[in-house]
Amino acid sequence: MTTPLLSVKDLSVVFRQGGRDILAVDRVSFDLAKGETLALVGESGSGKSVTALSVMKLLPYPAASHPSGTIVFKGQELVGRSDDEMRKVRGDDIAIVFQEPMTSLNPLHTIEKQIAEILLLHRGLTGEAARARIIELLTQVGIPDPEGRLGSYPHQLSGGQRQRVMIAMALANEPDLLIADEPTTALDVTVQAQILALLKDIQRRLGMSMLFITHDLGIVRKIADRVCVMKHGKIVEQGAVERVFAAPEHPYTRELLAAEPKPDPAPLQPDQPIVVETRDLKVWFPVKRGLMRRTVGHIKAVDGIDIAVRKGETLGIVGESGSGKTTLGLAILRLISSQGPIVFLGHELQGLKFKAMRPFRRDMQIVFQDPFGSLSPRMSIADIIEEGLWVHQPGLSAAEREERVVRALGDVGLDPQSRFRYPHEYSGGQRQRIAVARALVLEPTFMVLDEPTSALDMLIQSQIVDLLRDLQKRRNLTYLFISHDLRVVAALASRLVVMRNGKVVEEGPAAEVFNAPKSAYTRALFAAAFNLDTAPEGVVAQ
Repeated sequence: MTTPLLSVKDLSVVFRQGGRDILAVDRVSFDLAKGETLALVGESGSGKSVTALSVMKLLPYPAASHPSGTIVFKGQELVGRSDDEMRKVRGDDIAIVFQEPMTSLNPLHTIEKQIAEILLLHRGLTGEAARARIIELLTQVGIPDPEGRLGSYPHQLSGGQRQRVMIAMALANEPDLLIADEPTTALDVTVQAQILALLKDIQRRLGMSMLFITHDLGIVRKIADRVCVMKHGKIVEQGAVERVFAAPEHPYTRELLAAEPKPDPAPLQPDQPIVVETRDLKVWFPVKRGLMRRTVGHIKAVDGIDIAVRKGETLGIVGESGSGKTTLGLAILRLISSQGPIVFLGHELQGLKFKAMRPFRRDMQIVFQDPFGSLSPRMSIADIIEEGLWVHQPGLSAAEREERVVRALGDVGLDPQSRFRYPHEYSGGQRQRIAVARALVLEPTFMVLDEPTSALDMLIQSQIVDLLRDLQKRRNLTYLFISHDLRVVAALASRLVVMRNGKVVEEGPAAEVFNAPKSAYTRALFAAAFNLDTAPEGVVAQ
């Protein structure tokens, strides 16, 4: 047997909080060979990321400690090493790509400066030599016009481009081990496929090992050689990917594999009234240049779109990042300026001022992608859900408001007795339920759901999909569902709109579009999402 590149044995991680110890990782053991890809999978809070961060000693020490275990990398013990010793390992021998590049990249520094810092620290490269190496790295990860991008800041790049920059930084010193912590979670399916192909190509060229952390079992199938399934800090099953997927031994593994949202979309409602309708809707952002900031062009985020959603239906909006999906949803809710008629329940909304729009806000609600970012950390759950009632129904008594809050929490499957807690005390899936409850408490007619499941693991994702479906049936709700996850859209959508560069490239009943896509772009989207040449038959069952 060859000596593994990385060997983790009997590793435990304890966090000291509020005078008590919390066991986050419980006696975990695994080996990683040179050139191999090992996936750590499990739901949120299972200990995946904590295990990976332990390898690089990036946990918040001394609050975090290792009561047991060893981490041996290239024959050297890493547990107990000093910070100075670990700095020589980080970025040179072991590198990491984090889940959210926008929070990992420095917003005040250019792309060139951020990559140059790594080359200076570990290789001593400066000047033209460093610049040439940066251009080479950006070319390798597929950044278009790499030389022209050197002076760009993170906010000037798309999500996929930012993740490519993170990969370039991680690979700058050609590490032996790359830790990829949910690197594709927030990316659309086509960019996700590109990033995975890029990582596999670079791994082959460098002979690099990869520790890949994800909750997406579809990605594990595509990229990993072996898999470790984690639950409550323990590895409950591990083995070759083919064996684990074909014959899972642990009940939790079987539960994960069966957790994909089941297709059961809302039926088409051709006889129901139209709730929301747009005609030739446009959202153009001016591009200004020069000393006088003259408008020299426009970014056509939404460019002449017609949609109509009937009561009780779900309209799915899909497309790549930057296609205009979220901009369309915000324009319909009049949260950003637009041109063209927006008709809600027979009322023309375009041109209405703030006060005139307020009566419609109660019936038009939104659930955002990131519940932690959209819930105030300073307000209790009761206050967050109750806030809309204060604004739209000020005549309610305190007892009536409390009753509505309790009912909304019950509707989304949360214990009403916990309503005096704060957002940070809940898991990601629970926070998304709270965001749904906040929208539901006003008893709206129409809800925009903007990527509400993209940051959630498969089990929680299935629960949220079931919740939304159940609420729609009980309350006859109308949804505009925006997502890059086509499997979730297939589970919910009655009708489908495919967007690209601000325009609709294909639309129709979801079953028809999924089973017989007409445009080449739609077929490419489906191929990336389902790993097939076309969408599988029966993906949507009407």
